[in-house]
Order: sequence, then C-alpha cells, then structure tokens
Amino acid sequence: MRHSAFASARVVVGLCGLGRRARLLGFASGGAGVSPVSRPVRAVPGPRRVQSLMQDRYDAVVVGSGLAGLTAANRLGRSGLRVLLAEQHSQLGGLATYFRRRHHLFDVALHGFPVGMQKSLRKYWGQAFADRVVQVRRIVFDNPQFHVETTFDTADFTRLLVEHFRVPREQVDAFFACVKAMNYYDDQRETTRELFERFFPGRLDVWRLLMEPITYANGSTLDEPAISYGIVFGNFMSKGVYTFLGGTDTMLDMMAAELRAGGVDCETGCRVEKVLVEQGRVAGVVANGRRIACRAVVSNGNLLSTIHELVGYEHFNADFLATVRQVRLSNSSCQVYIGIRPGERLPEIGDLLFTSTHPVFDSDALCAPKVSSRTYSVYYPAIRPGSDQYTVVASMNARHQDWDGFDRAQYRAAKDRLIEDTLDALDRYVPGVRRIVDYTEAATPRTFARYTLHPGGASFGTKFEGLRPSMTLSGQVGGLFHTGSVGIIMSGWLGTVNYGVMVANEAEKYLAH
Repeated sequence: MRHSAFASARVVVGLCGLGRRARLLGFASGGAGVSPVSRPVRAVPGPRRVQSLMQDRYDAVVVGSGLAGLTAANRLGRSGLRVLLAEQHSQLGGLATYFRRRHHLFDVALHGFPVGMQKSLRKYWGQAFADRVVQVRRIVFDNPQFHVETTFDTADFTRLLVEHFRVPREQVDAFFACVKAMNYYDDQRETTRELFERFFPGRLDVWRLLMEPITYANGSTLDEPAISYGIVFGNFMSKGVYTFLGGTDTMLDMMAAELRAGGVDCETGCRVEKVLVEQGRVAGVVANGRRIACRAVVSNGNLLSTIHELVGYEHFNADFLATVRQVRLSNSSCQVYIGIRPGERLPEIGDLLFTSTHPVFDSDALCAPKVSSRTYSVYYPAIRPGSDQYTVVASMNARHQDWDGFDRAQYRAAKDRLIEDTLDALDRYVPGVRRIVDYTEAATPRTFARYTLHPGGASFGTKFEGLRPSMTLSGQVGGLFHTGSVGIIMSGWLGTVNYGVMVANEAEKYLAH
C-alpha cells in the first residue's frame, strides 16, 4: 500500500536520482514540526549502506531503488547482466522506507498489500521473502455513516454488504463478478462513480466502504476509470490485506543482500543527473558528475521528471509529448508519526483504522487542509518479533499547494497543529493517549517533495493516463524504460514489484538484440 494504510507505502516508489541528495537519513527528518511531547533529535543510523566500486560501464543502470527499481535490478542482475542500481538517498527503498528516532523505528506506514505479493516475492526474490508475508486481520471503519470491522476480503465484505448494509445478495455477487473480470484492455470510459451507481444506486454509505481505502491506497477518485479502481480493489478482495513480518527495515536488508548475491552494484548517495542519448539510443548516464556508459536505463523516478529532466524534450516526438502533457500527477500526503513511551502499551484498537468525521465520502475533503479523515496504522510489537515497541502512523491525503505558500514560522505552526489535531482525534480510540506518547513528528507534501524529489510531492505517481507513456518510452528512445507507481494500477507494493519485473523483461529483450 501507500504511505497510508494501503500503500502502498500511499505508494509511489522512489523518485530517486532526479534531484539533490537528501542530507539526513530518515524520510521525515529535516526540521519536521514537533509537538510539545517531543524535541528534535539527531537521526539514529539506519541500515548499512550497500556500497560497491562504481564501474565505468554497465549493461543497464537502474535509477532509483523503490520496490520497482529494486525488483528490476534484481531481475536483470540474476540474468547475468552488469547492473548499477543508483539511489540518490542514503538508504534503499524509495517511499517503501522507514526511519529511526530515539528508540523508535517508524515505517512510512503499514505497507498492506494483496496476497498476490506472496507469489511475486517468492518468484522474484525467494521463498524467505514469501514466508514473511502475514495477514493483517483487524481493519476498522469509523465514520458518521457506519462503524464496522472487517478482514477486507470478498467473503467478509459480502457478509457486511448483505447483513449490515442490507444489499441483496445477488446484487453483491454481480458486483464482485464484474470487478473480478476487469482488465486493462476493457472499455475505459465508465468511471468508478458510474460503476457504483450501476450496482448500488444512491447508496453513498456503500460507496464509502468500497472506495475510501482505495483512495488512501493510490489517490484515485470516483471520476477515474472504473477499471483503475476495480483491478486494485479486486486484488485486495482475493484474500484480504497482508504485510511483511519484521517491518520494512528487515525487508530492505534482505533485498540488499539478495542484490549483492546477484552481482548488482548498489550505490547510495548516487544522483543520476542525466541520461545520455546518442543517435536515438541510450548511451549512458551522468551520476554524481561522472559519465557511466550503459546500453539501457530503467528509471524508477517520477514519469514526468524522467522525461523532462533526466532525458529532455528534444529526444521525444511531438505526438508523444502531446500525450505526456495530458498526464496529471496524483495528490500528495501528510503523516504524523507517534511513538509510545517504553513500558507503556496500546490497547488492541485494530491494525488499520479508517476514520472520518466527514458526512460522506468525498475525495476533495480527504485532501483538504482542515483534516476530517485519517488512516491510523498501528504497529504492535508482534510486527517485529522480539521488539516491545508500539508506534502509530496517521496518514492523510493532501495537496502540495496547500502547504507550499507558508514561510518557515507558518510552516512550523501548521505542522504543530497537524500533530495536535491528530493526537486529539486518536484520543477517541486511545483515551489519554498523550500520557503515553514520548515522541511525535510530522511529514507534509513539502517533506515528500524534499526527500523523494517528486514534483508537487506526489506520493501516488500519476493518474491513469500516465500508464501508456510509461510503457512506451522505449519506442521513443532505444533502451529507455520506466517503472514505478504510475497510472493508479501500477501502484502499491504488488503493482510496483510486478511492474518492475515486466520492465526488466523488456529491457533484457532489448539488450539481447
């Protein structure tokens, strides 16, 4: 899932190598607003950097180490190709990341994904990864229209829709059959709003149940193509929501070891400033001011920045650029990280809580500066066996323009308000929560923009129309490929891992010829 509950980390994974190197370890560092219960502290060192001596020539350079970039690099390396994975940040992971503060380790949200991730990890990373995929069982919705708890799968949603929402069983079955049959090549004219109106006319409560988690997962709205909703929702409905036992830090350490074993050179703190194109084909990259020859580049950065900044308009034809100009960025995010004092415990309030005080589902209201909707990802010690830590990550959709105009003092004050409002809202579920909190920190769209280098801090990649340009880059520049969170469908952990494999296969075919 994203940075929020279903990111995906909310996930666009990694605009790596398209801007200046982050100066501090940790996704939300760098002067984040701090509530009265905490003070800024120096970041604790993260995982060991995976360093190797960068060579002058490779078969392929992968720019960015989000999950798509990591998987593409692993796939290419295991095929016997010489691969450089260049990550501008000080650690691997892109937005599928974590950071440490004092004695707390914060994932950038609970990365929930469909059960299909187990198969993909087994096939492309190994059995040890698949063995750590465990189910998230308590997902709670609390809003003015309903309060329900679910395991978020077809059987339990069917039960809720029939018993709680009083929808006829045949209507529910028809909806799930429709969703299950959806694929990318379907008619793309029907919107999600029209899909819901077709099966659940006027049932705004049902629309909220079905839509709100997916909006948190990838920023989609009721007016996106229905297939972009249906494919993502259908994946989750298979067998529910899963996560990675041991946390993101464990997963990234395992992936780094696997990359080393496959012969991939991984360079952190390595900013790719330019893709070099000669006679219509990739000839190399400039990384940290140094020319590296290669025959293929896989960008795991933002699609638009890849085209505009890494490569340059002059290498694309007019029709392609006209298509690219229609591509919209998805929205951004805010998060509040809450650390529980050692020795204190959180009650069992659920693993994921979708909460709102807004009367109905409204994607604009989800992004509004006056926050009315939050997802809480609750980390109990069981997620990291042997740990006794409790943390909570509150996630909210947001827009960069609502934060961009603040001066330094206004920005700090706005972040403090975000933290205090979040603690007030959490008090409904954990009465007296301030008494057991010893650290808080906030991230905003400006934080996302700073550390991911995504334009506008976009934490969900692009809207649906970005998928086709992403998939056809190599038709414009030979050896140029893009992978990552794009087009809504290729979002979240499962979407980006699978997209990384697809693109690696295409790059391998190109290199073979």
